[in-house]
Amino acid sequence: MYRFLLTPRWWGINVFVLLAIPFCIFMGSWQLGRFEARVDDHRDAEARVASDKREAATPLDGLLPVTKATSGKQTTASGRYDTQLLVPDRELDGKDGYYVLTLLRTDSGRALPVVRGWLPGAPDPAEVPAAPTGEVTVTGALQASETPGNNGVSARGGLPAGQTAAISGASLVNLVPYDVYDAWVTLNRGDSGMKAVPASAPSGTGLDLKAFQNLGYTAEWFAFVGFVLFMWFRLLRRELEFARDAELGLLPEEEQAETREHEREHEREPSSPSGV
Repeated sequence: MYRFLLTPRWWGINVFVLLAIPFCIFMGSWQLGRFEARVDDHRDAEARVASDKREAATPLDGLLPVTKATSGKQTTASGRYDTQLLVPDRELDGKDGYYVLTLLRTDSGRALPVVRGWLPGAPDPAEVPAAPTGEVTVTGALQASETPGNNGVSARGGLPAGQTAAISGASLVNLVPYDVYDAWVTLNRGDSGMKAVPASAPSGTGLDLKAFQNLGYTAEWFAFVGFVLFMWFRLLRRELEFARDAELGLLPEEEQAETREHEREHEREPSSPSGV
């Protein structure tokens, strides 16, 4: 009854199954390894942000351009506060609010975006404390320019005057008449009673959508293993039922003719001692 397993068709099916299963297991293990690597990277980045806060501040120009290695580092810069903007749709401690962003005009001629702090509620210029006047020196964590639509950064447009969706040099340069650093700083202590905005890990080191895509692909590859085994078992059971029906003469004439042809082919081959 199991002689059909020796036909070319079933040789192909069995070879496919034997190759597909280890391939799916390998790909699933590889995707799982990618997810675990991202988790480790995320933990290392968070630990690095915490340790960087304890380090001595370095002058701004010595840390530019911002990379994964310099993001979160303590930096210091001097200048005079100028244009002030509000950054809506920012959450802190589970509450909705906005950042207070003030551009610091430095001696280099460029302005450094400085997040002086966070306030709850909808952006309201009347509630924002005025920026200090005169020459100031700021100290905080260096951050890379944001990309709208990534890592929770709003991508909506049509904001009122005096607001910006993303803290990005490319966006801010269109709002002020001077050059802007392609980086920003969040103060270690909120200015004028505002809550300080904690530094975030650099982009590409968090448990973002790509990390969970790797986890999803892992589940898919291991599901394929089960699917391959299920389909092989289903085909085998169908073939056995077909063979039993053929023995009982329950098949249509066309299928009976095919069965007899298969039997004649097997008769040319040496029969096993059991006659199966």
